[in-house]
Amino acid sequence: MSTNTLNINKKVIRCGWLNDDPLYISYHDNEWGKPAYDNRYLFEMLCLEGQQAGLSWITILKKRDNYRKLFYNFDPIKIIKFNDNDVERLLSNPDIVRHKGKIESIINNAKCYIDMKLNGEDFSKFVWNFVDNTPIVNNWTNDKEVPSSTEISVAISKALKKKGFKYVGSTTCYAFMQACGLVNDHVTDCISRN
Repeated sequence: MSTNTLNINKKVIRCGWLNDDPLYISYHDNEWGKPAYDNRYLFEMLCLEGQQAGLSWITILKKRDNYRKLFYNFDPIKIIKFNDNDVERLLSNPDIVRHKGKIESIINNAKCYIDMKLNGEDFSKFVWNFVDNTPIVNNWTNDKEVPSSTEISVAISKALKKKGFKYVGSTTCYAFMQACGLVNDHVTDCISRN
């Protein structure tokens, strides 16, 4: 039997939370669980995870480009200039989740992010400090073993709330940790596990 025949017959295994949407598969294979250190990307992902609350991630993922466009690629300096008229404009836009509290949380979180920066705190260093700057690698054999929050996500949530951030509960913070590679929760036989 040739090598090509073996490769064709071998089933590709990915994490069980995926569906067959190509966008979702690409996100899983190329982004989810990969360590991210860029401040703006981390800020974006924290905000988007907050938008997900009560919804599926694929819902937000499909709207991510719209969020990027409407929130100036998650540039906190531009976002803090948003006012009540901007909030009303965004609430009427079907390209994002039209939830006033969630929209206002992005503006609020941009202000908190800027406050941290003005106080000499680097957002990436702040976040990565919770895992001693080293990704936590778990050894789950199936998705049912993966927790929805941990002591570390609770600690991140408390620290962010203390700084005034909104929509940053412990479950949201754990999803953020997974998305940005602070924790690697790819199941042990997933093709994306490093």
